[in-house]
Amino acid sequence: MTEAEDRKPQSDEAHSAFRPPGGVVASIDGESSTTSEFEIPEGLAVARHAGSESETTSEFALPDGVDAPPAGPAEDTEGSAFTTPSTYHAWSAPTAFTPASGFPAVSLTDVPWQDRMRAMLRMPVAERPAPEAPQRHDDETGPAVPRVLDLTLRIGELLLAGGEGAEDVEAAMFAVCRSYGLDRCEPNVTFTLLSISHQPSLVEDPVTASRTVRRRGTDYTRLAAVFQLVDDLSDPETQISLEEAYRRLAEIRRNRHPYPTWVLTTASGLLAGAASLLVGGDVIVFFAALFGAMLGDRLAWLCAGRGLPEFYQFAVAAMPPAAIGIALTLTHVDVKASAVITGGLFALLPGRALVAGVQDGLTGFYITAAARLLEVMYFFVSIVAGVLVVLYFGVQLGAKLSPDAALGTGDEPVVQIIASMLLSLAFAILLQQERSTVLAVTLNGGVAWCVYGAMHYAGGISPVASTAAAAGLVGLFGQLMSRYRFASALPYTTAAIGPLLPGSATYFGLLAIAQSEVDSGLLSLSKAVALAMAIAIGVNLGGEISRLFLRVPGAASAAGRRAAKRTRGF
Repeated sequence: MTEAEDRKPQSDEAHSAFRPPGGVVASIDGESSTTSEFEIPEGLAVARHAGSESETTSEFALPDGVDAPPAGPAEDTEGSAFTTPSTYHAWSAPTAFTPASGFPAVSLTDVPWQDRMRAMLRMPVAERPAPEAPQRHDDETGPAVPRVLDLTLRIGELLLAGGEGAEDVEAAMFAVCRSYGLDRCEPNVTFTLLSISHQPSLVEDPVTASRTVRRRGTDYTRLAAVFQLVDDLSDPETQISLEEAYRRLAEIRRNRHPYPTWVLTTASGLLAGAASLLVGGDVIVFFAALFGAMLGDRLAWLCAGRGLPEFYQFAVAAMPPAAIGIALTLTHVDVKASAVITGGLFALLPGRALVAGVQDGLTGFYITAAARLLEVMYFFVSIVAGVLVVLYFGVQLGAKLSPDAALGTGDEPVVQIIASMLLSLAFAILLQQERSTVLAVTLNGGVAWCVYGAMHYAGGISPVASTAAAAGLVGLFGQLMSRYRFASALPYTTAAIGPLLPGSATYFGLLAIAQSEVDSGLLSLSKAVALAMAIAIGVNLGGEISRLFLRVPGAASAAGRRAAKRTRGF
């Protein structure tokens, strides 16, 4: 080959895939000297281990007598999320989602299911312990995920419609899902909408379902039955199939209220009469308040049958007690007409919704809390409108009502204690509680009034502080009883706060506004709002204090996260 031919550009054939790469000496025998795709790439050296079988050469090793070319500078290649780290080795790989130090073991099997579910909801998904053995069918295939989510939403709907707090509803929904083996679930509760999402794994699509809460009703017997169902589902020793859970849920929905309508109307009158005795009324005032409240209750039922909203029902129910009080004043009957009106207001004040709204706000469910408090405001405005209309016409007719009158001076403590227990008893019947809980909540109401009277009347402490302390004791007792019976705390707390409701402050504020003393009226209404907030915060604080006497699940793993992070403000 001449020098010119040697400088001639080579053809494309010379650069084919079969040409030996640089640095490799082609063999001169008659065999094909082309290299395969298994050749060691340029710049890569293979370490040999002495004394092992891998010391023999293979088709992946460099031929004898061939030195590996010098390694060039390392190129900065952009890694992805799936790129194996440089320090990773398959033989010493840590467990997925677990840090090098590991997570402390969390024991959640020897505490009530309410505490277990609440603790796991506050944990990140990766730190939650594995679910217990799921409930199975006879064919061992397990229930369908959409049906489990539907059952969960139906149970959550009954709890939310019954007045349960948002966090407790989420805990119950999470308990139902885990009882059927769905551990990667995230429930979400708002005032009118329930939703839940289940993602089987990180690479599978999530399944999401939702349900709207359109009707609400107060029936604590049904609420207790739903809690019992959730407790049975959470028990690993109780094997309840999905079909059996649906059957029990249908029975709970079909169950009639434990008390007939005439008993509820009588309880409403007894509540108003007991409240009138609580603020210093006599026997005539008791029966006047009883009759006015019963008449208001019947008018409210009539409005409900005609399809009127609750706003107008509350306004109509507030008118008869105020009208009877005005009539007693105009006829110059020597009674405390203000006690009659105050007693009628006790039967209408939405203490249950107020406590639930403040509890949701304190636990971080701000949307639900805002909706509940807005509902309370509408009810309060309707009561104000109904009473103000009657008071305005009464003042125009010459009724002498003094907004500075003193009610409930504490001169008859025995009568007031009995009245407070009667008020709690009537309130429990109105809430459709189970008969087994009526006695406990009645005693709880009497103890709450004893604490309030001892602090306010005997000790001279402000009514707001006295109310908060008494409500805190109510919440503490209610939470301890609910953990003891694995039930909801509402039946043990809601009726017991009845004697503490700010009926007199509300009435005097409305009376002052009706007599054109707006500043004095607003001051009295502000006091009523402060008392209501003291009740709600005291009940919630008592429930949180009860955790000091109970073993908190997951305390070892949540040492730096005692409460939900969303409640810390960052």
